[in-house]
Amino acid sequence: MDRMPQYKQNSLSLVGAIALGTGVMIGAGIFALTGQMAEMTGALFPSAFLSAALIVSFSAYSYVKLSNAYPSAGGIGMYLHKAYGPTLATAFHALLMYFSMVIAQSFLARTFGSYTLELFDVGDRSLLVPLLGVALIISAFLLNLSANKMIQGVASVLGFIKIGGIISFGVGGVIVADSVGMETSASAPGASLSGFLGATALGILAFKGFTTITNSGSEIKDPHRNVGRAIMISIGVCVVIYALVGFAVASNLSLTEIIESRDYSLAAAARPALGEAAVWFTVILAMLATAGGIIASIFAVSRMLAMLTEMKLVPHRHFLMPGSIQKHTLVYTVVLGLILTAFFDLSRIAALGIIFYLIMDIAIHWGVLRHLREEIDANATVLVIAMLLDAVVLAGFLWVKATTDPLVLVVASVVMAAILLAERLFLSRNGGSSSSDETHSH
Repeated sequence: MDRMPQYKQNSLSLVGAIALGTGVMIGAGIFALTGQMAEMTGALFPSAFLSAALIVSFSAYSYVKLSNAYPSAGGIGMYLHKAYGPTLATAFHALLMYFSMVIAQSFLARTFGSYTLELFDVGDRSLLVPLLGVALIISAFLLNLSANKMIQGVASVLGFIKIGGIISFGVGGVIVADSVGMETSASAPGASLSGFLGATALGILAFKGFTTITNSGSEIKDPHRNVGRAIMISIGVCVVIYALVGFAVASNLSLTEIIESRDYSLAAAARPALGEAAVWFTVILAMLATAGGIIASIFAVSRMLAMLTEMKLVPHRHFLMPGSIQKHTLVYTVVLGLILTAFFDLSRIAALGIIFYLIMDIAIHWGVLRHLREEIDANATVLVIAMLLDAVVLAGFLWVKATTDPLVLVVASVVMAAILLAERLFLSRNGGSSSSDETHSH
């Protein structure tokens, strides 16, 4: 039986690639992060979204340059391999990205559960939210067993519905609001530099879905041109939507109300702005958005892990499962997502995701600057700025978590140490290198 992953060239259009990227970004970002960002930075949370967009624009530069030069189904895994070769640095940072993407799926799943329960009068949400999230991941898994065309079709339809719906919510919310401003109280958190940086880091999590596009590079039509275009268009669309919705929420809820309803703030904002019918509209929109995001994310991340397996950078076991490695990595991805959804709350899931992602992102920029800059004609100044911006917001976010939820930092450190040790043992047993300074694959 042929167990190698099968990638069908030209099976994803430019529109389909944009739908995959925006599907992950919009689902994870605007529906669940607004309240968490407001809790960190107070009334400045809409500005934190714009700050995150600026940083992501610099970060996207490396990915656009790399995707134009090396379109691949492995996406970020392949880019790291190009920069660092078959080394521990490649395996470690690629797995950080893999785990951050799986974490994003769990974040979406629990957001789905939080919004769905707004349609019902329930008291204790602690069990129902993860149960609904688990059910969504299983449904997305079954869909991902189908062909690319069906995945693209579902993601595209859901993408267009939620973009149109969220724009309608934002415009309607601003129009009916008494003023475009936010009420604050003495008990509400004030703005601080570390809080703003922490909120900006969470805002980056709302944009990082653009990286899912890189994982479908070998399947997108005219990938040398369209992967980069899909990335920039997806980011641009989300900047407009996030700014619009952020102002709509701020205009219809006080800062305290936004924080109290942080897991379902858009639904809470719809009630005073547009009435109960709008709450139903917003909740259904959130359900479609998060469902589409999970479908898109599972589609991309399982292919990334399959590519790492092909490059012999991660261990693989069939566990008596039939089919290709690509199908196996889909199963592993879903099982890990189910565990995270069942046992971690939204704020901690988001925190782990952004820590892993920013560390990986810095490694991407450094790899391009040190090893690939001339080959792909990248600007050194832009790369250095991207790394500095990542480092500043990561430091701010770590400081906030160290003072409010240090357990997250402990979990992140333990997971990274475990990945590093396991990969070092695996590569040493399989003839891999543990140094990032040896021969690179160009």
